[in-house]
Amino acid sequence: MRRDNVMEVPFFLLVLELTFTIVSEAVHPGCECLVFSATYGKEKGIFKSPDFPQPYPANIDCLLYTFVGSPDEIIEINFLDFDVRKTNLDCIRGDYLKVFLHLERGEVNEYTPWETLLCGGLADIPTVLYSSGSGLVLEFHSGSHTVNSTGFSGTFKFIDRRLFKTDGLKLPSTMCDYQFLSSDQSQSYGKFYSPRYPSSYPKNIRCSYRFRARYKERIRIVFEEVALQKGDLSCLNRADLIRVYDGKTSADPSIRVLCNEGTELEVLSTGSDLFIEFIGNSDWPGQGFKASFQFQPMEDNTIDSHRYNRPGTLSLPTETEPNVSETRSSCDVVINSDTNKNGTIVSPSYPAPYPSRTTCRYEFQGRGKERVQIVFQDFNLYRSTDDSTECDNQDSLMAFVHIDGRMEKIDSFCGSTLPKPVMSNGPRLKLEFQSLYASRYSRGFKATYSFTENFGIKTGTQLPDYPCAFVFNSNESKSGFFYSPNYPGFYPRDTECHYFFYGNQKEKVHLHFNYFDVEGVLPCEAISASDYVEFSNFMARDRKYSRHCGQLKEFDIESDRKFFRVTFRSNDRLDGTGFNATYQFLDEVETYTAKPDKTNGSCAIIGKPGEVFVFIFVLLLIKISS
Repeated sequence: MRRDNVMEVPFFLLVLELTFTIVSEAVHPGCECLVFSATYGKEKGIFKSPDFPQPYPANIDCLLYTFVGSPDEIIEINFLDFDVRKTNLDCIRGDYLKVFLHLERGEVNEYTPWETLLCGGLADIPTVLYSSGSGLVLEFHSGSHTVNSTGFSGTFKFIDRRLFKTDGLKLPSTMCDYQFLSSDQSQSYGKFYSPRYPSSYPKNIRCSYRFRARYKERIRIVFEEVALQKGDLSCLNRADLIRVYDGKTSADPSIRVLCNEGTELEVLSTGSDLFIEFIGNSDWPGQGFKASFQFQPMEDNTIDSHRYNRPGTLSLPTETEPNVSETRSSCDVVINSDTNKNGTIVSPSYPAPYPSRTTCRYEFQGRGKERVQIVFQDFNLYRSTDDSTECDNQDSLMAFVHIDGRMEKIDSFCGSTLPKPVMSNGPRLKLEFQSLYASRYSRGFKATYSFTENFGIKTGTQLPDYPCAFVFNSNESKSGFFYSPNYPGFYPRDTECHYFFYGNQKEKVHLHFNYFDVEGVLPCEAISASDYVEFSNFMARDRKYSRHCGQLKEFDIESDRKFFRVTFRSNDRLDGTGFNATYQFLDEVETYTAKPDKTNGSCAIIGKPGEVFVFIFVLLLIKISS
């Protein structure tokens, strides 16, 4: 079969070759053109800038690299080297490579819309590009100045576009609305994609994916790759979103919102319906998403289900995970939220001493927006040495959560110090108890578990519009407290929570943070992998307030008007114990002061003249822990 680089010639021979490759009016007037349409049996072909790896010449007005596949193919471009002089941030002048991705044929003219301009180094560009049709064009320009930049080189290959076909039924008279029904005539699993995937999705698009299982079935979704907009902005401020609703329509509760980049993100419905909405309104669309779905019987409580590899293939796990009634050893337990929403787990023989050389696994599986929270009641494990705080080579209990398609350890507990509460980042959590030794004085551990939808936050009114959002209304309470998910334990990873404060006319909100430990370094941006807390007088981002992260002393924040927003966002890296804060609605003319009470360690907060609100922080911690 065909497939090789049709031509790769020195620049001084280009004019001679153009006699055979220019397609008269099908290309931009005045452009020279190289056509790549075959690899002659090789997996990939090669393309290069003129004179590469030597510096490219100046005054290249318009050189087209045209890639043409058959009607059932798309093109993949992979840049191996890229060094094009960058004279400005948007690459619009000087030296640049203009990219045309959405062509059914390899033809462009001066009116053909392009997708992006590339310049700078390899780190400045997307190294892999895909066409949405059978044509792709790169248009190269260099300025009048001679430079030492070497240009670019890369590979191209042709891919069967049917590998990215959504398995659902496309609804009539829609661009990208699909329905997936479980039946005897359809597969119980499949794939679905954003429009044009793996190329960039169109601007100003709205797609829906409706899943309907049969009676006593559930839906499992895995977003294998998500590439919307880069950065760490809150999903409140994103133009491109994926929203997952636990029901038939967008009026049902939202259980997951995706707006950035990620891999192997899992969603499990609570019932037989699931609705996914994809919205793309940004000026610079990303690659989109690819996802797999599976209809599962409700009695199928497997922790790991079918694993998907490359498009179009399915492989089963190497070993079947147990149901709730099954165990892999005498002390392994698998707990599903269908069976119990809360309960107790203990080490073997508790409260008697546990045996030596024992490994026990406690695996939890929730649904919808449920998170697993573990609160320890008793903890007493044998320590072979007293001079180390590490749990290596000790009797220990380890906690694992699901990150990037694998179970990753987030903490280890050993000794006799009662651990703080633990919370999962999604519907799964695993605890693994390992005893290397035995002691007649070590009774093990006891803990309660709960599948919770409120992220461990018990103040305010939870909103169904977001997975984690709480309202604090002045009409309901003029003052109170709020805190991060799972406080005072480590907050869960990959979590975004919003706290909305609504005052009456001529009121403002005053916040006092008593405790603050959010992993990150200033200015709390994605480049430093920082979690953060953000403040705003609007739903949109407010430049007046800087982000807060790190370990901070007590501080105050005040709104300008009656509405105020606090957003907490964590990534999938490290953990902190979060924050604990009080709020108070004040008239605009009122002032706020805080004075420490030296007699009992409390803090007197002075609001209206002659009115004192006393918050005893020790009692707050007791309330939160309970």
